[in-house]
Amino acid sequence: MDPLDAVFAALADPTRRAILAMLLEDDMAVTDVAEPFGISLAAISKHLAVLAAAGLISQEKRGRVKWCRLEPDGLRPASVWMQGFGLFEPVDLDAFERFLAAELAPGDDPGDDPAG
Repeated sequence: MDPLDAVFAALADPTRRAILAMLLEDDMAVTDVAEPFGISLAAISKHLAVLAAAGLISQEKRGRVKWCRLEPDGLRPASVWMQGFGLFEPVDLDAFERFLAAELAPGDDPGDDPAG
């Protein structure tokens, strides 16, 4: 798969975007990454494999624990491609973190409104 296609395919899934947002804070063990999701560890491992194949994260085994780390340069191909349209600035990871936090904030879904 083309590297650019791999990045956009990885970013297309909301679970993978949520994982990236978590990894913005710090490196995490795979089990800690899986904790907030209501899916199996095997499913999380598949999501992590997609992110790793796209170059967005790296994984390292430390003892018996597999750790995940965000690879900020992994977004570079998508950023360069978008800049070619003259509509986008270079990726600002702080702004990206704020965007992900806003997108993933609980209670933003209109269906979550108990009054409505």
